[in-house]
Amino acid sequence: MTQISLALADDHPLMLAALVELFRNTDEFSVVATGTNADDIFEIGLRSGPDVFIVDLMMQGNVLETIPKLVRCGGKTKILAFSAMSKCDLAIKTLDAGASGYVLKGSSPHELIEAVKAVHRGEIFITRELACKLVEEQRIAPLRRLTGAPIKFTSREDQIISMLTRGSTNRQIASELKIGEKTVKNYMTILMQKLNARNRLEVLIAAQKLANEREQLSRH
Repeated sequence: MTQISLALADDHPLMLAALVELFRNTDEFSVVATGTNADDIFEIGLRSGPDVFIVDLMMQGNVLETIPKLVRCGGKTKILAFSAMSKCDLAIKTLDAGASGYVLKGSSPHELIEAVKAVHRGEIFITRELACKLVEEQRIAPLRRLTGAPIKFTSREDQIISMLTRGSTNRQIASELKIGEKTVKNYMTILMQKLNARNRLEVLIAAQKLANEREQLSRH
């Protein structure tokens, strides 16, 4: 089994040690480097080229400026933010900067491991608690939905929207619907176009809004 190579950056010694211990005790991962500041993130990313880089956002230096630099120069490396900050605007800025995921430090070890696997597969992962908060507070850039006729979806698109609102990954959707992951990604592209969404996160939020609207309409 091919291991997922990881780099870890956190300026809290105990947290960094705990992360190293978590992933070194799992055969699926190998920890190739650790760091404690924004400069370390860039240098380690270029030198070690990990598959996934788990980074704390509140370290010395500007991590949000470092992320896009590493994404441009770091080749295959996916960035996963691991932060105690649950502010919606910070999560959006982090994802817009090029991170592939955002996990809160209050999450379980299982969720962090699943997040690493998801971003390594090329998916966007965001802690469910924070995703729900984004929906509730609606503190995301306008989805720029077209005015006029209601957006119509095919039955397959409706199925995928339903599964998105349940937090299903592309792999889970493909498995349940018995279609390929590439086909799911094609449907995601279509949904992004229909909803004027820029990424999976915006599709998720738009889908949740639509589900809520439909539920309200069904009550009347």
